[in-house]
Amino acid sequence: MPSPTRSPAATATPTSGTEAVDRRFLQSLVGFNARMATLKVISQFIPRMAPFELRVVDFSILSLIHHNPGITSRQLCDALNLLPPNLVGKVNALQRRGLLLRRPHPDDGRAQALHLTDAGLELMRRAEPTVVALENEAAAALTVNERQTLIRLLQKVYQD
Repeated sequence: MPSPTRSPAATATPTSGTEAVDRRFLQSLVGFNARMATLKVISQFIPRMAPFELRVVDFSILSLIHHNPGITSRQLCDALNLLPPNLVGKVNALQRRGLLLRRPHPDDGRAQALHLTDAGLELMRRAEPTVVALENEAAAALTVNERQTLIRLLQKVYQD
């Protein structure tokens, strides 16, 4: 009776810390590559945003409000794929820091419009160029066209 065929993974010897790790399968996956790229950018984002006391989600919230004055919490949740209970605490914390304020929405009496305060506008005036610089550095291996293509392709993956 012939012996069963074993996969290369089943016959491979474990690698030590000095041997190369075969990541070919993982590197063929969109999710793995997107995650690895994200980790590289985040590793630069965290220390550069520390002086502003901003985390990724805080920056994203403030940026959306900055570029969409009067945006509602519902719109923020949809744009950032956040659950409403998770957003409430973030918005409250940013409001306590004096970076944003809530006003009655002009078209929807049940909603509140979110706006940056003068302090929030000043923070974003300084933080956004810092993020642009770190993105440029993180993607330095790409040409301008490659970067635009990468962004467009990633958007195709996650947009409806």
